[in-house]
Amino acid sequence: MKVILTEKITKLGNIGDTVNVATGHARNYLIPNGKAMRWSRDNLAAFESKKADLIAKHESARAAAEAAAPRVAAAKLHIIRSAGDTGHLYGSVSSRDIARLVRELSGVEILSEQVSLGQPIKEIGTWNLRIILHPDVIVEVKAYVAQTQDEIEALVAGKSIKRDTGKKIAADAEFADDAVTTQPPAETPAETQPAEQSPEKSE
Repeated sequence: MKVILTEKITKLGNIGDTVNVATGHARNYLIPNGKAMRWSRDNLAAFESKKADLIAKHESARAAAEAAAPRVAAAKLHIIRSAGDTGHLYGSVSSRDIARLVRELSGVEILSEQVSLGQPIKEIGTWNLRIILHPDVIVEVKAYVAQTQDEIEALVAGKSIKRDTGKKIAADAEFADDAVTTQPPAETPAETQPAEQSPEKSE
């Protein structure tokens, strides 16, 4: 389906772009959430009449996201879960869990779809995540997942956790704890990547 974007959407386009998307995506998500209009000559004319207001709204949202980013970056994502001897969790940590924890710690309203996690976390360790506050403002954070607070503190300190099987679970993560990425308004940020577990360290 051809639609007119009424806001910037990662890997899809900028405000005012005409793009082709899956019909279900347009009808179930983009159009109902005010992110796009179905393309027609009448809608194109209607969009042009309110384009300036939409751009102003976009910039306002970007400014609010930039203001909130330091609080999100400072959130200590320490998650205690039960796990087996090999470090596999009994259950998992989902994007919904991460969003709820970020909200509680930062006071910033985060939805699960703003958490770039890919697949749920199913192992103990340090995980790299991205929180998408706005298409132009992406915060890179770490989630520390372990069975006890002592293990959490070991991961935060950069130490490896050795399980009963002898397997070591590494603590290093790729991104800085307080990294905040602010993209130029004219560019579309790279598509969010799934969470990555840190490479193991050799002792």
